[in-house]
Amino acid sequence: MQDYSNVFVILMGLGTVFFGLICLIVLTTIMGSILKGSGEKEKTAPAKAAAPVKAAAPAPAPVKKPAQDPILVAVISAVIAEQLNVNVSGIKILSMKQV
Repeated sequence: MQDYSNVFVILMGLGTVFFGLICLIVLTTIMGSILKGSGEKEKTAPAKAAAPVKAAAPAPAPVKKPAQDPILVAVISAVIAEQLNVNVSGIKILSMKQV
């Protein structure tokens, strides 16, 4: 009698897990088709004719970004100091390059 109840518990657990997984698959498929359908509507909408441009506006002057963002340098310095167990004042970042 005891072995039968153990098998029943195992089968109920597996059945619950598989039922949950099937529900997730169905829900994600439905949501994917809904979201995919709304994206296609925007793409297939006919483009309106653009009004003729009278005169070209001058391009705005490009904004120069500083070579190094001071907040980013402070955050990176704090992380390095924490990892090396040293004081932040003992760390000096000379240059940074995005990888």
